[in-house]
Amino acid sequence: MNQKEDKSSSILTPPHEYAFYPRIINPVKFSRAIIFSAEEEVRKSKQALIESMPWTEVEMFNDPFSVSNYKSDKASVIILDDTALIVVDADKIRENNKDVVLVLLSSNDFINSSPPLITLEQYPYTAKADLVFAIDKEEFVPNNILPSAARCAEDLLNIERYSKERRFIFLIVDDEPRWFSQFLPILYNIIGQRADVMVARTFEEALKFLFGVVLESEIDDDFHLSIGHGDDVVCLIADIFFPKGNDLNSDAGKDLIRLINKYYPRIPVIIASKAREAHDLKDSAFILPKGDPGSLQTLKKYIHDFTGLGDFIIQPRAGEELFRIKDIYQMNEVLLEAEKGTKQAEILREILDMYAEKDAFSTWLYMHGFRTLGDVIRPQHDRGLQLVSGLKEPIEREISRIHSTPLVIEGKKVFNLHGLLDMLQNVEPQKIQKLADNDVFSTWLDRKAFPELAEELRPIHGSGLKLKNALAQTVEKWINIYQQRGRLDPSKKHR
Repeated sequence: MNQKEDKSSSILTPPHEYAFYPRIINPVKFSRAIIFSAEEEVRKSKQALIESMPWTEVEMFNDPFSVSNYKSDKASVIILDDTALIVVDADKIRENNKDVVLVLLSSNDFINSSPPLITLEQYPYTAKADLVFAIDKEEFVPNNILPSAARCAEDLLNIERYSKERRFIFLIVDDEPRWFSQFLPILYNIIGQRADVMVARTFEEALKFLFGVVLESEIDDDFHLSIGHGDDVVCLIADIFFPKGNDLNSDAGKDLIRLINKYYPRIPVIIASKAREAHDLKDSAFILPKGDPGSLQTLKKYIHDFTGLGDFIIQPRAGEELFRIKDIYQMNEVLLEAEKGTKQAEILREILDMYAEKDAFSTWLYMHGFRTLGDVIRPQHDRGLQLVSGLKEPIEREISRIHSTPLVIEGKKVFNLHGLLDMLQNVEPQKIQKLADNDVFSTWLDRKAFPELAEELRPIHGSGLKLKNALAQTVEKWINIYQQRGRLDPSKKHR
């Protein structure tokens, strides 16, 4: 399928302009991160945290009294090792700080491979932490774990108190910190600032988060969409075995997946388990053998392809891929195919009906920067030609506006890649910091039908001249690539 040309490159002053509203899922950022740890590798990982969360001031504390008496009116994360958590006054910290999250980086193998209830019996101090992550000197190196742990803490704060975005949560359900500690750095590299992550370690925690209840019998069949966060979840990643009630090794994953399939059939489910019981669910979930060589890469590909973050893949329930949609122009081309009066178009419409039932169109649009459009087509319940028409009309309207939707930076308007490069080469670094921190460049580029460039910019973090140069070099590289593909006219460099 051919990419559309960058139509904006020939437009000097669009007759009409439309505002670009980026989708910011974490409106509240951590202003401060406090690290209190005797572990040398944890202390050394300060720089990795600064680079991954440049909006956060990172400070080392050296005594429990200072940490316990820490007070700030800004959102903060406090990162502690096992010994540090034992000696600080967590109640006092929370009393003095409205928006604070306490994170334990534990080097204790028992804590990192045990359900929370057993852990609490052996190590009561773990109850002080909001989140627990595994660290060691080989597999769970603090330099890799700390940035993800801090980001997960920021996600937790926003999910519980501040974010009002739709479809923005990956729910992970696993009772062992060692697994999600290993997986989160990979997941965050994929999602950037497009989605948050919530970690639950028991069936009850997952039930409360999804449905706002503590017992399955309390789920309201009529109002479950408005209670809990289930309607905001874009993917469930769960083990089969985790605690349910007093059964610490129950196959609660089966019950959770059953509830997801009943109340939220649109949510893709990934079962991270090698257990035989996992393969019994292969018809309702993607099975990922946890710990197998290459499993994390397989997981990365699945998340990219089936959660709205990457391409929109159209294929029958059992069959080969028919279309791989990379941008909204290609989505419209598929809808035009579906309008035809051929047998192939009829089959395609049946497949599109299946995707509409799972609300896949709106989720993909949310993730690719079309927040308003996602809301417009979300109530779409038509089928067949009526569905195609109901999707095509607002999508074509949005396409007609894309070239007239500038990225505005310090009052200056950018309409295309050449304009973006010119701006990045000449702007003061501090004036683009917030845009980079919130994934605004990638979101705008996704809308402009440059998904590959958006994907490459997404993991770029940092601050100052280093950030500015990295962004500019990446944009310049892709301008050359797109010109070679015939997508850009090198003679037209208007902003």
